[in-house]
Amino acid sequence: MSKLHADFDWKRAARLILTSRRIDEVEETRLVPEKEVLYQFSARGHELIQVLLGSLLDHSHDAVSAYYRSRPLLLTLGVDLEDALAGPLMRTGGYSGGRDIGVVCNKPSETGAEGQTVTVLPMSGDVGSQYTPAAGWAQASLYRRDVLKEKEWDGAITVVLGGEGSVATNGFWSCLTIATTLKLPLLFFIEDNGYAISVPGRLQTPGGNIAANLESFADLAVVEGDGTDPADCPAKIKQAVDHVRGGAGPALIRLTVPRLSGHSGQDTQAYKSSEELEQERQSDPLERVREALTPSVLSEEEWESLQTEVEESVERALERALARPQPEPSGVRRHLYAEQREDGSVEVSMQGGLAAEGHEFPASSHEPKPQGNRLNMLTAIRMTLEAELKSNDKLLIFGEDVGPKGGVHAATMGLQEAFGPERVFDTSLSEEGIIGRSVGMAIAGLMPVAEIQFRKYADPAAEQLNNLGTLRWRTNNRFAAPILVRMPGGYFKCGDPWHSVSGEVLWAHAPGWQVAMPSNAQDAVGLLRAAMRSPNPTIFFEHRYLLDAPVARRPYPGDDYLLPLGQAAELTQGDQLTIVTWGAMVERCLRAAEESGKSCHIIDLRTISPWDKNVVLESVRRTMRCLIVHEDGLTAGFGAEIAAVLIKEAFFRLDAPIERMAVPDLPIPHNVGLMNAILPGIEDIAKKIVDLAEF
Repeated sequence: MSKLHADFDWKRAARLILTSRRIDEVEETRLVPEKEVLYQFSARGHELIQVLLGSLLDHSHDAVSAYYRSRPLLLTLGVDLEDALAGPLMRTGGYSGGRDIGVVCNKPSETGAEGQTVTVLPMSGDVGSQYTPAAGWAQASLYRRDVLKEKEWDGAITVVLGGEGSVATNGFWSCLTIATTLKLPLLFFIEDNGYAISVPGRLQTPGGNIAANLESFADLAVVEGDGTDPADCPAKIKQAVDHVRGGAGPALIRLTVPRLSGHSGQDTQAYKSSEELEQERQSDPLERVREALTPSVLSEEEWESLQTEVEESVERALERALARPQPEPSGVRRHLYAEQREDGSVEVSMQGGLAAEGHEFPASSHEPKPQGNRLNMLTAIRMTLEAELKSNDKLLIFGEDVGPKGGVHAATMGLQEAFGPERVFDTSLSEEGIIGRSVGMAIAGLMPVAEIQFRKYADPAAEQLNNLGTLRWRTNNRFAAPILVRMPGGYFKCGDPWHSVSGEVLWAHAPGWQVAMPSNAQDAVGLLRAAMRSPNPTIFFEHRYLLDAPVARRPYPGDDYLLPLGQAAELTQGDQLTIVTWGAMVERCLRAAEESGKSCHIIDLRTISPWDKNVVLESVRRTMRCLIVHEDGLTAGFGAEIAAVLIKEAFFRLDAPIERMAVPDLPIPHNVGLMNAILPGIEDIAKKIVDLAEF
């Protein structure tokens, strides 16, 4: 016993290691061949270090961001054995009710079987995406402790797990930058098994040792150990956890372990030599734990008895898991967005967002109360952000240059000075980090308002944006992460292929996102406030031309003005033609309709996800003609979706073909003349109106 760390319950550790190993064996030898489990990722070789780590996570606000080989940790944190088996079996209950791969786990902070309330952030199936949400939770824990004065968050830490392959991803490096520059209570727990599928670690990081490479990294404690040795790794794991929990800043621990199975159930490991496979088998941590525990902690008979007991408990849990019904197909469409009950209340998720903690917003009104002179859209956005910062102390605004500079478009000018750098702050130049940390913050109960400087620059964050959109659905409403992403774009006085990208259809196509595109200052206020109070994530597209365009100016409609998402504006009434448009094309359509002399019903959608189908259908059934005008590219632009719906649901009322006008499938040129040559122009729109009306 003298060789074993006294701070760990070794009998419990042995039981958990044996349990995880037994589940892997049952899946590999029975359930995968029987096709009951279709995706199997073994944790064999990783069990010891994960069980030891999990036993040290005992704070009610600790959080873990893990990956597909983390089942030993989940079992240690109290995940029910039957649920752990039901996930890969695709049965009801469990992590997702059959919606996601079974090893992609999550755990709300409810008390588990062992009494632990640690949150396991919803995992994703892509490597490296677990890192920046962990930074978000860690930053949120400091905010809730220091700014909101919620002392129960004192001492909470965040742990992010990953293999040696994941240290090559942009998520890892972005998270590392955030954690070290902000000195977050975050532990990087790197399980180095030597291979990312078949690619060896020496091709992931120079020398194959991320810990050695980070020895000189500022404000990062680095620890290394043998993850198979019960006499070596316990003290080092505790050292790393204690460092972070003590408030000394982030730490990284690298533990070497063998991967005793292939990357997944389909991987035969043919790329490894027989000598290497044998060497890995010789370093099996389970055998080393058995040697260390017998006979000083458990006799040989007690070990055998424990092993038999574990096998029987797994078998009983497996029987119960197999007896669970298959998920009901009729329910698969639920929980993409927050759902309303019959009484009008929202069915909140178990964790994440403001609603889960019962946050109450000030009263709102759908009726504008115009105040003062006409403001440009930029000022209206700034005033709305300021009003919500005043009324909601859980709202944070951040991005590149949003602090002292006030944003490259000046939308946050003066807000850091008024509300402090804890609430309005600059970030490192990483859109992955901006959006990823937003996810973690939202799950931790805050309302992040993230700025992406230009629409094109959202591309590096596409993984986080897409994963966030499906988070509520993937976890079957266990988790939600409502955030707001402010995203300027579109043409301006000139164009270019980078700053002038529109591309809004990408987010309309991404499940789970709301997409707002106001055309004037009043709508911007109402939609922005609705997005900041919504239980769903929202892309708020700020068109660069409209930010200061005279045509978009309106009086400020008041601090309580809120415009429901999905409600179109009917700008003109007419009976010859319906025009459907949004964003900067609204002005051009209004002027073109006037120039054409035709009676047009012009509809500004204001949001394209959701979009107001009823208003559009009612209008087209009446006018029997429709023109759709937008700035995004023509092929597969959102106008194509509108046209498809109209053809299906209003076909027999049409007296003319549905027409679309959009940018041809080209980037926006920089030269002003070239730019104007491809944007839908007023004269071109007017001509199309006449052609359609007279068809």
